Amino acid sequence: MTAPRAASAGADPLLSALQQRLQHRFTDPRLLARALTHRSFSADHNERLEYLGDAVLGLAVSRLVYERLAELPEGDLSRVRANLVRQESLHQIALELRLPEVVRLGEGEARSGGSKRPSILADVLEALIGAVYLDAGFEAAEALVRRLFESLEIRPEMRAAAKDAKTELQELLQARRMKLPLYRVAATLGAAHRQTFEVDCEVLELGRTARGTGGSRRAAEQAAAAAMLEALRSLKPSK
Repeated sequence: MTAPRAASAGADPLLSALQQRLQHRFTDPRLLARALTHRSFSADHNERLEYLGDAVLGLAVSRLVYERLAELPEGDLSRVRANLVRQESLHQIALELRLPEVVRLGEGEARSGGSKRPSILADVLEALIGAVYLDAGFEAAEALVRRLFESLEIRPEMRAAAKDAKTELQELLQARRMKLPLYRVAATLGAAHRQTFEVDCEVLELGRTARGTGGSRRAAEQAAAAAMLEALRSLKPSK
């Protein structure tokens, strides 16, 4: 099993090394342990921390992009940010942090290669950011995000990257002066190491909901956003 077994972050050399790479020593080591724990390993898993870390990451990267690309309009800034926080980018950072060494997985998930799965590692990275936020506040979490992204050259050309469905839906709704969509997990199906997520995407002002399915929460959210985009495009324009 690819898991650190010591309860104390200071007592486990792998966790001590990770904290050195993060440049953050946890006051509450339980937060670190939880951030590294997949739902297949324990009921005390990292999904709530991942939710929190996703929000902190979005704000921290938004500020970073705003500072470095002062000449870009809002829509282009959003596309650059989406490029930076997409799963592929977070997966690469997770590998640089050597997270596969410390992620805690159930036996089935570990046997199926979960420690190398991009969606799991991206989620762990976000959970770590959320854990730092709870442990030491937003300034510490933002400083961590800046360290994680410092080696990346943030360029205006990143706006040309293909839009993902969530970004495209957000821009469409913003252009119509509507609120951002709401995403919520409607169901989680299957064994812990082979789960399928069903996510609803709701646009409140239109009274419409679309559902997407995927092997991770991220994938299901993208599928739900794509379904909502298709539904909105099929609507006849109002007279």
